[in-house]
Amino acid sequence: MQNIQAVFNIAEICARHGITDVVLSPGSRSAPLTLAFARHPAYRGKLRVVPDERAAAFIGLGIAQATRRPVVLVCTSGTAGLNYAPAVAEAFFQQIPLLVLTADRPPEWIDQLDGQTIRQRNLYGAHAKGTFDFPADTAHADAKWHGERILNEAINLTLAGPAGPVHVNVPLREPFYPQAGEEMDYEADVKIIRDDHSNTILPPAEILDLRRQLRDAGRVLVVAGQQADSPSLAAALYEFAQARQVAVVADSIANLGDVPAVRHHDVFLAGLSPAQKAGLQPDLLITFGQSLISKSLKLFLRAAAPAQHWHLQAAGEAADTFRSLTRVIRVQPAVFFQQLAVSETKDYNRAASPQPVSFLSLREAQKVTDDPDATEAPAPLAQLEPLPSEPAASLTWPLAETAAITFLSQFFAADDQPFNEFAAFRLALANLPDDTALHLANSMAVRYANILGLPDDQQIEVFANRGTSGIDGCTSTAVGAALAQPERPVVLLTGDVAFFYDRNAFWHNYPAPNLRVMLFNNHGGGIFRLIDGPRQQPELAEFFETHQALTAENLCRDFNLRYLPVSSLEELTTALPVFFAAESGAAVLEIFTDSKTNAAFFEEYRAAVRAAFS
Repeated sequence: MQNIQAVFNIAEICARHGITDVVLSPGSRSAPLTLAFARHPAYRGKLRVVPDERAAAFIGLGIAQATRRPVVLVCTSGTAGLNYAPAVAEAFFQQIPLLVLTADRPPEWIDQLDGQTIRQRNLYGAHAKGTFDFPADTAHADAKWHGERILNEAINLTLAGPAGPVHVNVPLREPFYPQAGEEMDYEADVKIIRDDHSNTILPPAEILDLRRQLRDAGRVLVVAGQQADSPSLAAALYEFAQARQVAVVADSIANLGDVPAVRHHDVFLAGLSPAQKAGLQPDLLITFGQSLISKSLKLFLRAAAPAQHWHLQAAGEAADTFRSLTRVIRVQPAVFFQQLAVSETKDYNRAASPQPVSFLSLREAQKVTDDPDATEAPAPLAQLEPLPSEPAASLTWPLAETAAITFLSQFFAADDQPFNEFAAFRLALANLPDDTALHLANSMAVRYANILGLPDDQQIEVFANRGTSGIDGCTSTAVGAALAQPERPVVLLTGDVAFFYDRNAFWHNYPAPNLRVMLFNNHGGGIFRLIDGPRQQPELAEFFETHQALTAENLCRDFNLRYLPVSSLEELTTALPVFFAAESGAAVLEIFTDSKTNAAFFEEYRAAVRAAFS
């Protein structure tokens, strides 16, 4: 049973590297891997079994997102591994560490019409950071050493910057079940190779050069992409922005905490004239993090064509998203901002930079709008003070941000609005529990959140599968997060197509009492009525909207989830406290709206934006 011994040692090596989470899907060919983890004392009682490999992989992704540690995925041979592919691609682009172990037939039986056999070598292609083939025979000492070396390299590679998924294909010969009564021990002398990742800092000469260029740059703009919450980065960026007096722009998935930042750019960039936008164009653009949600921001930055564009990224390929990249600075963003924050007045041109960021928060604007005793209520929407229309008038990012916040508060204050998902989404965001891990499904959910913004005093951490922006695993990812952090509220805001597409996220035996799913059900792909292109086509209803008559009631009954359906703003307001109550367990709050009403209301919003900001 030499081959099984080598496979059993895989679990030992993973445990020695501190890996604590394993998600596996049942299968026969993968039996040695399953037994290796199931019998290991480090994993006994901690394994999670998820039958659907696609859901299993996204649940593993959610666990890795929450813990920021590698998660092991185990599946059998054949198409099982292919079902991992969407989550592997998402992990690659979102830089999430996954160790993917796929059982396989031995190499001589590939392409021989044997059952449950496909070509698994390099199964994930360019969407895995690395791919390894475990030895099919490990009787020889060199082969055993080779297998152990491969596992160490694969584990270290998942975390080496930038992090990501690594695939190890494990060919297994029969017999791969231990005989009755046969004891399988874990060898104490397995090979362990550790990789201590360097913490690079900028050398003095580069700091001086960057300071000089910052001083001479004129208008500087910092744009943050998707990233995990990092208090050290937020603190360093806050200091940098105040010392250098630069504006920071951030999507909702940037997780910048209390950093004063422009967060409602999706509102005003949609309405500003070209002349007004010219007043916001930077001379130097500094970016960090991964993708942006906002198409308006991406188009603006591409058109702005700054003379310099620095991207902060410690390792890996740097994307030229805005077609203006001039310099990749190989350092962690927190280190860059720490080292460049301290500067005397002579070190930069204050007059040429935007003024310090000082915004009216969305919560403050809402209080002014709602408080009948307020002494300075904002002007009616039609009487908003117009923004400067010429670049010479010095339109600034803070001025545009404050105008956008005031606009949103006034727009939603009207009493005659029909019940619609945009307004319901705003109410949902405003009522999130403190310290929520907020998961946003793709399509309209993540877009609504980016337009509306998040509560600024509740420490909400935001997650979204924006690596590939697919709908296929949004629910499973949230389930994984809830399993990984049972003490924290995990809230998923999702549309009906994404939700029902991923219903097997709940097909397992692990309770997640901290999970709350807010399902916005308009019985179809409502996003296609809201975006230009499909909404103008006569085939919209039949071929784009994906009409479906499902509700979540039966699913909730099947998986023992509380079910709360609502169809009005009054019902939603009443249901939210019950839904979020910590002691009441996992629940789905299904919010029924009409797709045509949603589209008409969103078009009204867009018309109001054009009128207010043009």
